[in-house]
Amino acid sequence: MRSLALVLLLLGVGVAQKPQVVVGTGGVGGVYFYYGTALAEILSKSGVAQAQAIQSGGSIENLLLLRDRTDPNRNLYYCGTVLPDAALMAFLGEERFQGKPSPVRILFTMYPNYFHVVATEDSGIRVLQDLKGKRVSTEVPGGIIEYEARILMSAAVPGFDPRTYFSKWERVRVAESAQMLSEGTLDAFFWSGGLPTGSLLELSGSLARKGKRLSLVPLPPQSTPVQVLMRRFPGVVDTGVIPRAIYNTRFDTPTVTFWNVFVCPASLPDDLAYAMVKAIFENLPTLHAAVAPARDTTLENAVRSRAGRVPYHEGAVRYFREKGVWR
Repeated sequence: MRSLALVLLLLGVGVAQKPQVVVGTGGVGGVYFYYGTALAEILSKSGVAQAQAIQSGGSIENLLLLRDRTDPNRNLYYCGTVLPDAALMAFLGEERFQGKPSPVRILFTMYPNYFHVVATEDSGIRVLQDLKGKRVSTEVPGGIIEYEARILMSAAVPGFDPRTYFSKWERVRVAESAQMLSEGTLDAFFWSGGLPTGSLLELSGSLARKGKRLSLVPLPPQSTPVQVLMRRFPGVVDTGVIPRAIYNTRFDTPTVTFWNVFVCPASLPDDLAYAMVKAIFENLPTLHAAVAPARDTTLENAVRSRAGRVPYHEGAVRYFREKGVWR
């Protein structure tokens, strides 16, 4: 039988190739990178697919890859870790997806992201308006974090333009932003990630060794910037608190939160979607051990985005129905 299979393989017939799944993540230092890498390892080890994780610019890039690189004829599917507001924009064909929506489907809801405006206590930055004349990074160009940052800043500062409002406008990944702030070449940066984010833990430690302290700009629920962001993405944005113990800040910090989702294309076969979700949720201890925010990835939380406008994949729904959490 092995000889026959080898002959058929050499002839290019009779042997089905395993699906290839590429998991778009984010930059090194952010939770997406480690979470997505863990997902790919689970999928590969379970034998469900040939899966690999790739570093990317985050949500928007992952959704563009899903739309433009998926090729069912080659059994190739791009999936990714994304923020729900980015998934909604892609599904509706807005902003970067204008005129060409992304055929995105949710496999499961992952964990909540917390929006961070990171500075140091001695910077004098207490509110968003204090960023005037400061050296600030808004994350990668064209990414969803930069988009969210612009909405918040525009609501706080009428006529906001980062090119003139900041003394220096950087657009770099979280790991680089954290290093620059530690070295004193950056005053503040915007970030959205799970708790804790590794780069910020390292930053808090490096600042403490220099006698300094990390601080986070509060975004109170009733403030105008938060209300504007919530109106822009109804049903997607929530509010929460970053406890002071997470990064050794002096106070708990109110902020906005988003429940991240793991998405794949609508063209992903139902049986494959089912098998992928099954493999992941049968290996939750492995995922939880790999990255701290994954503790919120549970069967109950997996379906919490079902009331949103971005649909779940039918293969995933079948699994969740079997488990009794999709009612």
